[in-house]
Parts: sequence; C-alpha cells; structure tokens
Amino acid sequence: MVTFLPTRPGRLADVPSFDRAIGGAESNVACALAAAGHTVRWVSRVGADGFGEHLVHTVGSYGVDVASVHRDPDHPTGVYFRTAGDRSTDAHEVAYYRAGSAASAMSAANVDLAAARAGRVLHLSGITAALSADCLGLLRELTAARPGRPLVSFDVNHRPGLWRDGDGPRVLRDLARAADLVFVGEDEAREVWGLSGVDAVRAALPGPEVLVVKQGEHGATVYDREAVLHVPAPHVDVVAAVGAGDAFAAGFLSATLRGLSLRDRLRHGHLWAAATLTVAGDLAVPPSRSHADRLAALDDRAWGTLRLGPGWTQAGAAPEEVATP
Repeated sequence: MVTFLPTRPGRLADVPSFDRAIGGAESNVACALAAAGHTVRWVSRVGADGFGEHLVHTVGSYGVDVASVHRDPDHPTGVYFRTAGDRSTDAHEVAYYRAGSAASAMSAANVDLAAARAGRVLHLSGITAALSADCLGLLRELTAARPGRPLVSFDVNHRPGLWRDGDGPRVLRDLARAADLVFVGEDEAREVWGLSGVDAVRAALPGPEVLVVKQGEHGATVYDREAVLHVPAPHVDVVAAVGAGDAFAAGFLSATLRGLSLRDRLRHGHLWAAATLTVAGDLAVPPSRSHADRLAALDDRAWGTLRLGPGWTQAGAAPEEVATP
C-alpha cells in the first residue's frame, strides 16, 4: 500500500498534511533484502493508477525484481494513513482504505505462482490471508506441501482489525503449521491464541522446522529440531517502532540464506530491526554486511552493552559500544 505519514504529531482529524511513503509487510522484507544485495522478486498486484506506479517504482528502486507485479485496471491501489504513535500500542490511529484494492483481489488464479515458487525462500504474511477469501486461498495454495516447494517463511502478523469473522486464530495457526520457518511475537501469540510463554508457542506450533518467537526489547528465542536459543536484543534509542518486525524477518532471512548460525541469524534480525527502529518510516537501509557481521561476532559481554541510536548504520558512524572491565 501507499502510506501517508503525518508531518507532525496529532490526531488524524487535526494533522494538516502527510508525507507519502510505501508500506506492506512482504514488500518491506523484499526491499530490505534487496538493499542488502540479495536477489529478490516481489509478486503482487497494484492498481493501474498513479499510486500503483509509485509503489512499483519505489520497490524496484531498492533493487527488487518487480516484473511479476500485475497492474489491475479494475481495482485501485490500497492506501492508509497513520498517526505518529506506535502501531503496536493504543497510542495511534490508522485509517485503512484497502477494501476492494488490487492486492485484496489476488488469488491463485491471477498470481504468477511459478514466479512465487522460483526462489530459495518464499516469504508470506498473515496480513495477506486476512484481505479476502481469494487471498486466503492463494496462501493455502502456496503453503501446501508439494515436491520442490521452496522454504516457506511465514510471519503471523496478526492484525485484529482485518479479521471480521473471528476465523483469524484458526487460519493463522493452520498457515503457521504448514510453513517451514515462522515468525511470531510472544505478545502476539498471547493475543491471538491465548498462549503464555515461548515454550507454549512451540508446543502449539511443532511443525515448522524453525520457529522464531520475538520478545520485543527482551530479544528473541529460536527453536529448531535440535536446539533452543535465546538472544537478547541490543539497547536501541527508538524513533518509531513501525516496520521493525519486517526488518527483523529480513535480517534473519538474510543470515539464513548465508548459512549463518542460529545465534547470528537472531543477531542479524535484531540489528536489521534496530536500523528500522532508529528511523521514522517503515523502511530503513540495513547495515552493511561487514558492519553487521562485525557486530554479530561480538562476545556476549560486548553484545550485551551494545547501544544503537539514529544514524548508526551510516558509513563511518560508530554505535555506542559501552566498554566493560
């Protein structure tokens, strides 16, 4: 979707003007991965309108292959407006205008399934499943077990306002169980499934080969078939929290594609999330590979004293790394 961000704090009723940006869980992940040098394709639908043109151009400018994005002449590009508050708390307003949008009209019949399945990893989001029955059918098709299926990554991304019929918990559970790699917040799992604690989340989702339970400022826990590992998050001077979950997923996927250890996958997830947490919009250029690798390789003591603030990813900028005796 096209995102409109307020030029100053305040209620939507009071903010006089907005800056245009882009938003969308899957496209955020795609842009971050492409900016980090990975080969990425975005498969989607936008309206045959100016907003759709802006979306395709902007996503493509990050280096994402947008050849499989269809321009829909019958449905508009979705847009939304939000206030400057944190979307993960009640201190915000969001106005979605996505009903009947081109993205909500996606289906297994009008999306290039071969293009979606051609990569090493296929990343999906629970937000798409909530948009329409056809979108849900598309995700069920893409998560179905079949020979040659790419690694399916699924971010639960529960948005209560998008689920009108009460089916969200069941649908999201079924999609997560069908995926190979799942991202879910600990607080999110409590809200959508009534689960308390990271071990309860794993017990409810035994199927995925890798399960990542995000725990906000406290870090994240990853489960695979052989190990359970918790990695704390670095200290971050937060500017805005929107988009951090997508950035975390992108960082973890980048490290996965590079064959890094579970610890370093989580650390790269935290670092990429910190890049987005320290800017105002949904998207931030991730740290350079060498910079992120250097920080991810810190010993536990140095990692525990790491503090990241605005501008830390810029070339030549050094984050505050607190010395310890």
